[in-house]
Amino acid sequence: MDTCELIAAARRVLSIEAAAVAALETRIDGAFSQAAECVLGCRARVVVTGMGKSGHIAGKIAATLASTGTPAFFVHPGEASHGDLGMITADDVVIALSYSGETGEILTILPLLKRLGVPLIAMTGNADSTLAAHADVNLDVSVAIEACPLELAPTASTTAALAMGDALAIALLEARHFTAEDFARSHPGGALGRRLLLTVADVMHTGKQLPLVAEDARLREALLEMTAKGLGMTGVVDARGHLAGLFTDGDLRRTLDKDIDIKQATIADHMTRGPKTVTPDTLAAEAVRLLEMHRIGGGALMVVDDAGRPVGALNMQDLLRAGVI
Repeated sequence: MDTCELIAAARRVLSIEAAAVAALETRIDGAFSQAAECVLGCRARVVVTGMGKSGHIAGKIAATLASTGTPAFFVHPGEASHGDLGMITADDVVIALSYSGETGEILTILPLLKRLGVPLIAMTGNADSTLAAHADVNLDVSVAIEACPLELAPTASTTAALAMGDALAIALLEARHFTAEDFARSHPGGALGRRLLLTVADVMHTGKQLPLVAEDARLREALLEMTAKGLGMTGVVDARGHLAGLFTDGDLRRTLDKDIDIKQATIADHMTRGPKTVTPDTLAAEAVRLLEMHRIGGGALMVVDDAGRPVGALNMQDLLRAGVI
């Protein structure tokens, strides 16, 4: 095949699979609503099962459900009849995928599921199949043709089943009022988890690492404090210990342009008054947004308590190390 033929084949596959997914929209009806309500009423977990390619799709659907607020896991139907059926309880809901609706391994465990009284949701391409007939709800995922020109490899049919599973998972997500913070709690190791769960308190410098000088300090003292703490800034506090201002590397460069006597100049005359601040419980991602929105020189922020007293400090490098950026 030449380049044009390869491109044409790929586009044909995408066109067929896109049509298969588009056809599902008209099938989102009472049966879909019944399936969603069945899952919402589940007192335990959703067990998703399927054989072969449908098994791979079932595993992905289980993972999507679990990460979007619906506890779920995958059970291999072949293993189910050899002991793994013990993983399913009467309080669960089973979602079974079989395009033909006649997969032997699934039909084998049907009587046992019925004996348990487990609600059964089927996803099939044949509404007259054995699985569809015995299911409490059957979701129609039939396709006109497979993208495979041999009509052998499951392609459009598995895409349709996957899309139907996503539709169910997201409908349930919205019904549960599942939030981005809820999602992050189940993904604490990922970038999203760091962005949504990490607070300023998790990354800020405190105690002896906190650069601070008094408002009446000489500029020279402020420079020594900045050098010692290595954050490229120092907070300036008044007599009551409240944050009066901030002096950064950027302020230093602007001060030196004025050709002043560093030994005699006071920090109060050259600091930035009323700097942007955050509190310890501010999300680290919000601190990043604040730095970018206000183009804060040096990427430095002071962290204050409710009374306006400095309790920490951080800069862009701290946020980079924490993986927030």
